[in-house]
Amino acid sequence: MIQNIPVFNISLDFELYWGVFDKVPLEEKQQYFSNTRNVIPQLLELFAQEEVHVTWATVGMLFAQDWEEWQELAPLEKPTYINRRLSAYSQKALHGQQELQPFFFAPELVKQVAEAPHQELATHTFCHYYCKEEGQTIVQFRSDLQAAKQIAARLNAPMRSLVFPRNQYNEEYLKVCLEEGITSVRSNPKDWFWKDTVQDKLLNKIFRTGDGYFSLGQRTSFPLSSLSREKGMPLSIPASRFLRPVGNKPFLNELRLKRILKEMTEAAKRKECYHLWWHPHNFGDFPEQSMADLKVIINHYKKLQEQYGMVSMTMQEIQEYVEVGELAL
Repeated sequence: MIQNIPVFNISLDFELYWGVFDKVPLEEKQQYFSNTRNVIPQLLELFAQEEVHVTWATVGMLFAQDWEEWQELAPLEKPTYINRRLSAYSQKALHGQQELQPFFFAPELVKQVAEAPHQELATHTFCHYYCKEEGQTIVQFRSDLQAAKQIAARLNAPMRSLVFPRNQYNEEYLKVCLEEGITSVRSNPKDWFWKDTVQDKLLNKIFRTGDGYFSLGQRTSFPLSSLSREKGMPLSIPASRFLRPVGNKPFLNELRLKRILKEMTEAAKRKECYHLWWHPHNFGDFPEQSMADLKVIINHYKKLQEQYGMVSMTMQEIQEYVEVGELAL
């Protein structure tokens, strides 16, 4: 059995507009995503300065230069969702203007991630693929992963980790993930309000939101010794906490931050892993305050590192440690 060590794990869902195109009109979010593009180099600079290891689960479409290249690199097998509004392939007809391309494509930012120290470039599928929606098939999912791998090969990024879009964690698709080279995936917390992210009933949303401020679920951290890879499957690494976006209510902002710091401390004391995640675009409304809060979190990690030996690891590094039993940082 491996030795349990305190671990701080961050995974980011890097999507730009591909992550919300079916939910929010683009005209309402242009400044939001412009802010997101500006904040990503700041994130990379902070992570490099503090030697924080981060997994960037990146939508493959972001690698493309423009709509023409996007079309050339798309897989032949596209998802046939019954709800056609969910298909990312509808977006060129709606937003194909050249001036809107920065909200869909970011090859220069993806390259910065790939070249930054201690950052793992991972996959969030090619088209922000929804693995539990009706109509799509496992064959289409495999084709999507292959397209994501092909476009990432330009940057020599092996794509060893995956985060399922909308947290639609599909156990039936895990075997395909491993066959396509994925050795670790992010899974959802064990709480009942995380079980169904497709129907996403109002009560689930209320409890997921409330749990970001008050203790409504189980303990969020976990020992690495509790992780084991089933034969033919990638390693599933549970999420601990979603870093909720800064809002316009200072009391709630402070409450959510205190909750995270407390959970991190408990994980460090117990020699457990704390897996924090968010989307870079969650910093889009209040970028300065969001960065300030992140610095508080990272400063707290540095104190836990000094006091308890907490280690920063990517998803791939966790998988390698669980498999081999040795740190390779």
